[in-house]
Amino acid sequence: MATKHDYTKDDIKQMVKEDNVNFLRLMFTDLFGTVKNVELPISQLDELLDNKIMFDGSSIEGFVRIEESDMYLFPDLSTWMTFPWSEEHGKIAGVICSVRKPNGEYFEGDPRNNLIRVLEDMNKAGFSSFNIGPEPEFFLFKMDENGNPTTKLNDSGSYFDRAPMDQGEDCRREIVLTLEKMGFDVEAAHHEVAPGQHEIDFKYANALETADNIQNFKIVVKTIAKKHGLYATFMPKPLSGINGSGMHMNMSLFHDKGNAFFDKDDKLELSEDAYHFLGGLLKHAKAITAIGDPTVNSYKRLVPGYEAPVYIAWSASNRSPLVRIPASRGLSTRLELRSGDPTANPYMFIAVLLEAGLDGLKNKIKPMAETSRNIYKMDSEERNENDIESLPETLKDALNELAKDDVIKNALGERLIKGFTTAKHLEYDAYKIQVSEWERKQYMEHY
Repeated sequence: MATKHDYTKDDIKQMVKEDNVNFLRLMFTDLFGTVKNVELPISQLDELLDNKIMFDGSSIEGFVRIEESDMYLFPDLSTWMTFPWSEEHGKIAGVICSVRKPNGEYFEGDPRNNLIRVLEDMNKAGFSSFNIGPEPEFFLFKMDENGNPTTKLNDSGSYFDRAPMDQGEDCRREIVLTLEKMGFDVEAAHHEVAPGQHEIDFKYANALETADNIQNFKIVVKTIAKKHGLYATFMPKPLSGINGSGMHMNMSLFHDKGNAFFDKDDKLELSEDAYHFLGGLLKHAKAITAIGDPTVNSYKRLVPGYEAPVYIAWSASNRSPLVRIPASRGLSTRLELRSGDPTANPYMFIAVLLEAGLDGLKNKIKPMAETSRNIYKMDSEERNENDIESLPETLKDALNELAKDDVIKNALGERLIKGFTTAKHLEYDAYKIQVSEWERKQYMEHY
């Protein structure tokens, strides 16, 4: 995780002076998980610290109409950071902001604000923290002479390879060092299964901090990759025939007695809360998929044969189900959802995971029996006998499931759901009228 601080205005001013900061980057996240920013000269620091920075919300897709466009950016000073790379005109400091209405109220179309709302639901249910440990994967591609990404991977390595097979090693190492300078506690960094694919894991944090960390992580990865002449992409399936990039989410719920998921007297050392939370995740898995796998391309990854989960099941002993229970217990007891990918808006994804789990707790939803066998080797009849259903196969299918799930819709609120589903239906409609090279090769000479 990136270390958070209770910075005061005076602390910020002192850091600006010490770090020779000349520009301010005010960051927030749009409906689709893209980091947006307003850049200011350092002369506007006092205006920023006094919450007086306004921007045009109608320019951000899914935010507001033109007639209600005036929005304010309120900085969360605990997220303040100076980016550790050099700039020609001095360093840039960044801060993550809350989007507010002119009257100072939280804007409900801001995904970060919405996660804060859902965390309040968690507190009302008697829990103190929802901890998330993400595992985002990415690919490194070579760039052409104009700085545009190509489809040529930077190496031919595979899982845990090292140089010379892993030619992204130097780039990955600098990413890690940069993250550590920014306060991240990096736990592991390695080459992933596919050529050109990498994973860097950083320590868990509470839900809001983790979502912020994921966004900053993406900025660092792309910036350092470009410095090495490489293009980093979090696209789930950039190439056919190889594994795609996922973003597994390890999650645990805490209360005043510690980890609510741990019970030393249970066979698997899982508490009733853990089983009910798991039951909620599995019950709402199909609708969650629309948020955790939000692009047309996401469903090219969610197919049998490439390690990504396809079936709604859970296990403490194998990696084919949707949810795995890692071996660690005590404070480290957690559930690992394996379906999501790094195109997901982290604020929205974490919000629906939490609300699904809270629904499981509220209604004491029991999960189906644990699946210890490799589900990919079961036929459809065996899966039916074990109550194992499939995840949606397309973005369209996932959106249809989302439309039927009031718990997941309520986790995001009316404005976010309306904007998201409208845009994603348009995305799918645009996709389905495209004619691919595969279709031309398959049909043109045959018909």
